[in-house]
Amino acid sequence: MKEEKKEKAPKDKSLKELVCTITAFAIIALFFFLDPPSGLSADGMKVLGIFISILFLWITIGIGWPSLLCLLALALVPSLGMSTVLTSSFGNQTFAFLLFTFMFTYAFSQTGYVKKIALGFVTSKYARKSPWRFALMFFAAVIIIGCFMSPTVLYFVILPILTEIYSILKLEKGNKYASMLMMGLVFCTSLSSGMTPIAHVFPVLSMNVYESLTGNVINYGQYMMFAIPVGLLIFAAMMLVFRFLMNPSTKGIDLQSKELDKMKKEIPPATRGEKMVLATFVLVIALWVLPSLIDIKFFEWIDGFGTAMPPLLGIIILSILKYEKKPLININESMVKGVSWPSIIMVAATLSLGAAMTNSSIGLTKYLSDSIAPITSNLSPILLLLLFGLWAGLQSNVSSHMVTAQLVPTIAVPVAMASGGALGAAAITSVIGLIASTGSAAPPSMPYVAVAGSSGWTTSSSLLKYGFLMMFIIIFISAFIGYPLADIIMR
Repeated sequence: MKEEKKEKAPKDKSLKELVCTITAFAIIALFFFLDPPSGLSADGMKVLGIFISILFLWITIGIGWPSLLCLLALALVPSLGMSTVLTSSFGNQTFAFLLFTFMFTYAFSQTGYVKKIALGFVTSKYARKSPWRFALMFFAAVIIIGCFMSPTVLYFVILPILTEIYSILKLEKGNKYASMLMMGLVFCTSLSSGMTPIAHVFPVLSMNVYESLTGNVINYGQYMMFAIPVGLLIFAAMMLVFRFLMNPSTKGIDLQSKELDKMKKEIPPATRGEKMVLATFVLVIALWVLPSLIDIKFFEWIDGFGTAMPPLLGIIILSILKYEKKPLININESMVKGVSWPSIIMVAATLSLGAAMTNSSIGLTKYLSDSIAPITSNLSPILLLLLFGLWAGLQSNVSSHMVTAQLVPTIAVPVAMASGGALGAAAITSVIGLIASTGSAAPPSMPYVAVAGSSGWTTSSSLLKYGFLMMFIIIFISAFIGYPLADIIMR
């Protein structure tokens, strides 16, 4: 019986993929050959069909080949063509920024600093005074490191540390405190990816949509001035949920074990090479953030090169500098292991799709905003904000963060622009970028959610329960505290 079920599952999956693929191609064909409705150009009709079909494939099949299909389909639109599509996708600065950033941050992740920071928090005197202080410091370490690292890389760097902590504290699978630590690792990994745009795809995608639609830019300093304080409030709310709603027993947890000290001592001192990597990392962060905070000509000049320049400079520096006769970055290894190629291929597709949708000659954005206006015109700004926040929250928890970060602002920004200033377009974009990063309830949201749910240390049902609870808390904090703060910063 078990063998029959195993055989049936792949067949069912293949059949589902076949049906979804045929459906998507049928949608594209339908929109390519049907006459457009009044107010929409023929090319606008084609782009709309591509948008609907590719979104359908991203949700039902995945982000791999559907992203490549998106590029091919857009190239078939007469007013675009292959050259325009490639320029707006792989030739876009956002694509280059993510490629260089993934490569650069991988070099930093290979140093001992990540483990040192994490273990420094959990082995501190403060952390070892009580299990709740220990949990607080563990989660705080994940948040701090996660602000500068890709979420998936972060999770798999911290996971072995957590596994060893389970062993030292003699926690077994099924223990509620152990489950809380695993869930907290998942939630904090996702939350940190929304707190900065550094090595994080989701806020960058939302900001790129805003730039495409308005011609204005949300710089990294502005985004972080909004997202970091809001992220810390969400972190505090998560701790309250764990402490007073989940409230796991902490009896028998011995934090004075010498094995904790041993873990920290086993990490060798930083080498001269690692110190050079750290110094370069700090330089790149400074070149990203300082131009938006300090108004001097040098930083204005640096800012003029765009966001892709600092990590590119960092890669070059690490390639030139050597330790023990080897460059500080292995270009081939960082390209293979450090770059999430499915993610940035999807970014290329979304960038090209966004450029097509916002192309004034195609006129799709105007058509969509005019069509939505009668529905949204009677809604108050706060209801619109909650509507888009709920949409982003639900979608990011049950499907791809990347799709959410691209889709929701594509609709929200034109609505905000049509509101006559009642709803700030930059502020709502930032809020959506943060919310789209945080979904952690269901396995499709992020790969590490599926890994955690099947690990035995927590369960998919627990992640679903507390993930959705956190979703509503995140929407509430983002709408009533985050949005006003972002609006003040970005007006």
